Amino acid sequence: MRETITGLSAFPITPSDAEGRVDAEGLCRLLARLVAAEVDSIGLLGSTGTYAYLSRAERRRAVTIAAEAVGGRMPILVGIGALRTDEAIRLAQDARAAGADAGLLAPVSYTPLTDEEVFRHFEAVAGAGGLPLVVYDNPGTTHFRFSPALIGRIARLPGVVAAKCPAPEPEAAVAGVTALRDAVPAGFPVGFSGDWNVTEALIAGGAAWFSVAGGLFPKTCLAITRAVQIGDTAQARARNAELAPLWALFQAHSSLRVVYALAEHLELCRVEPPRPILPLTPEIRDEVVATVRTLHLA
Repeated sequence: MRETITGLSAFPITPSDAEGRVDAEGLCRLLARLVAAEVDSIGLLGSTGTYAYLSRAERRRAVTIAAEAVGGRMPILVGIGALRTDEAIRLAQDARAAGADAGLLAPVSYTPLTDEEVFRHFEAVAGAGGLPLVVYDNPGTTHFRFSPALIGRIARLPGVVAAKCPAPEPEAAVAGVTALRDAVPAGFPVGFSGDWNVTEALIAGGAAWFSVAGGLFPKTCLAITRAVQIGDTAQARARNAELAPLWALFQAHSSLRVVYALAEHLELCRVEPPRPILPLTPEIRDEVVATVRTLHLA
């Protein structure tokens, strides 16, 4: 990995048609906003990028499109999660060949996994995938929760370069971030997702914000990130508080459904989430659009 994963990592949706074919023009429009804003990295095919709903061929095609659009101006982190270890290895190899800089590896499962199984999974993909790995802790989708001890153990594997963890509740941010930072090697970046809780995690020492909102509104999210980086915690908290209505929508209706509605409203792409996920009802969509209009997001 040529750069440390810090700052704002923006996670866009992956627009596709009803057959799961990626909309290249729509994806490029989404990526152009992130490049213009100069985000620190791009999280392609994350959970918001609906990686689990795309075929192997379309996942590789999405990386190829993104690598050409981004042109090396910032690292591209690519979701490579799969049920089988051998499939995750192939996805890592595909992503590397298509131009990815790192892989986001979530322990996707049907049968609940043990800590040892997850460790062996990361060991195998790190060893054979040929791609630096970011530990992707997303218990809301995988139903597996990493302990700090397990993240620390995986962080010491060759080729594992960062961790993406759910941000603790604000009142637990200091304790939660400290426990993770104490578990990993010195200098190993631990970043956070869960936009509504991230500001306090960054202030407590988190290295990166893996952001759904950043995939549509990178300048707004960069303002919070940069404020933390220069030590202006009052400004970061004030800007985060202004976004409370958006965070409430994310929590009430899921960030994925909300950003799909907003991407269409912004005329970046005409798209619905992949079935069986349904788009927001017209009434909720109108609420989302009306709320966001009051926030002056960019």
